[in-house]
Amino acid sequence: MPDLDHPDDDPPGFDDDVIEPAGADAPAVAAAPADRGERIAKWLARAGVASRRDGEKLLAEGKVRLNNRVVTHPATFVQPGDMVQVGGKVIDQPDRTRLWRYHKPDGLVTTHKDPEGRPTVFGALPPGLPRVVSVGRLDLNSEGLLLLTNDGALARQLELPSNGWIRRYRVRVFGQVDERQLAALADGPVVDGVRYGPIEAGLDSRKGDNAWITVALREGRNREIRRVMISLGFHVSRLIRTSYGPFQLSTLARSELEEVTGKVIREQLPK
Repeated sequence: MPDLDHPDDDPPGFDDDVIEPAGADAPAVAAAPADRGERIAKWLARAGVASRRDGEKLLAEGKVRLNNRVVTHPATFVQPGDMVQVGGKVIDQPDRTRLWRYHKPDGLVTTHKDPEGRPTVFGALPPGLPRVVSVGRLDLNSEGLLLLTNDGALARQLELPSNGWIRRYRVRVFGQVDERQLAALADGPVVDGVRYGPIEAGLDSRKGDNAWITVALREGRNREIRRVMISLGFHVSRLIRTSYGPFQLSTLARSELEEVTGKVIREQLPK
C-alpha cells in the first residue's frame, strides 16, 4: 500500500514560503516572493545532488557555494543564472519536471535506502535516469503502477487526498467472499480502532476458495487494503495497483518504465 511519508522530503508542515531568520553570514533573502528564486536545498534535490535533508546537511558542513560564496543557511535562494557548487564542482541547472509510469514487481521496497539491505525500486531502475522519488508507495509484496518524478514537490502534491484521485487495485484473496461485506466497505471500515475512508470493492471472479476483487479508494494508508481484507477473513496472495488518478498501468510490462509526455502532464496534473 502507498505510504505517504517520504523520508527524503521535508517533514509535515514544512513551508517553502516561510523565510527563516538569516544569520550574519547568510545572503540577503528579503526579495519579494516572486523574485527570490528557489530554496537552495530544494534546488539541489531537483538537480539530483541529494535529498532536501541531505542538501541541508551539505549546507551545514559548508560544502555549498553560491556565486563563489559559501552558504550554510537553508533560507538561501537560488535564482536563474546563479552558479552553485558542491564540493568544488559546478552543478548544472535542474532538469524540467518529469514524470514516469513504472510497473513495480513484487520483492522491491519503495525507498532509496533500506536498513535491512533488501532490493529497492530505485536500485532496479535503468541507468541514466535523474534522481527520482515515488508518488506514494507500494509495499514489498505489492506490485503494479508506481509513479516516479524528479520533482519532490510534485510528488507531495499528487499524494494529497484533496486531489480526489482514485487509486484502483486488483486483489487476489483466499476465502469465501460475501459481496454484502464488500458493499459495506463503502461506509468506511474500522479495523483495530482505525477508521478508513470509503472503499469501493466488487467481486470480479471466483474459482473455488480463490477470488479476484477490484478495490478503489481515494486515500491509501500504509497496508490499508491488506488490513481491511484480513479483517474480512481473507488471505491476500496478490495486490496489483492498476491506476493512480488518470494514469493507468495498462499494458506496461513488469519492471518496464515509460515517461509521461509533457502534453499529458499539462493536461492531467492539478493546476
